[in-house]
Amino acid sequence: MEEERPTGVIDKMLGGVNRTMRRLLFNFLSLGPIPQHIAFIMDGNRRFAKKWNLEEGAGHKAGFLALMSVLKYCYEVGVKYVTVYAFSLDNFNRRPDEVRYVMDIMHEKIEGFLKEMEMVNRYGVRVLFIGDLNRLDEPVRVAAEKAMEATAKNTKTYLLVCVAYTSSHEIPRAVYEACQEKSRGLEVSSNENSNNVDDVIKVVDLEKHMYMGVAPDPDILVRSSGETRLSNFLLWQSTNSLLYSPKALWPEMGFWQVVWGILKYQKSYYYLEKKKKQA
Repeated sequence: MEEERPTGVIDKMLGGVNRTMRRLLFNFLSLGPIPQHIAFIMDGNRRFAKKWNLEEGAGHKAGFLALMSVLKYCYEVGVKYVTVYAFSLDNFNRRPDEVRYVMDIMHEKIEGFLKEMEMVNRYGVRVLFIGDLNRLDEPVRVAAEKAMEATAKNTKTYLLVCVAYTSSHEIPRAVYEACQEKSRGLEVSSNENSNNVDDVIKVVDLEKHMYMGVAPDPDILVRSSGETRLSNFLLWQSTNSLLYSPKALWPEMGFWQVVWGILKYQKSYYYLEKKKKQA
């Protein structure tokens, strides 16, 4: 026991030094523009497990730990919205046993997240699940609803988890919903002999019916593992986003990837803002 005590003291000292250095670096970053919203395509869990000869599922477990770290760094530096692509609608086309396996992992991770309430409350995180939630297995859907309910009163930061989601589903659905709303408005206007309802569907009409209408468009869209494909993710919202593709597999993502992403954003900030104004 006597030999272990100095090690514990050293670990605490190093942890304190790391936190201090992180705070100083984040203070430096805050001198420039901080992105309000960062979206992540979490790519590379399986390759990470294969790379290190780990058992099946170990990559997803490591990926969950990476997510917790990335969230912490994003919220500490001042990012308000973080969106992660957890499960695509296209993934339902995989083998039934593979879909079941992913659903079981998702259920486990949502339950695991609910056990991280100390971090959730520290950063005031509100969790929102985005997508066609009716496609989820009932235990997963119930767990997602439980997480949203448990964090409903938090407004400081947001975690948006895209499940059963693709842009090719989101956009036509928004068009349909906007048409239905406009049709109802015109019908009411006709019955009341009023011409106050515009019969033109505008961009703002579509965007309020988007799944992602609850958050501003992402400033940075990150895909780990060096891939540059968007994989049917936030195609409408990422028109003016900075695309960042670090080579790290998702479980390897951490502090420095977040820092470099923000530095790249700050370097391109005025160009991106100019493009937004021209849109």
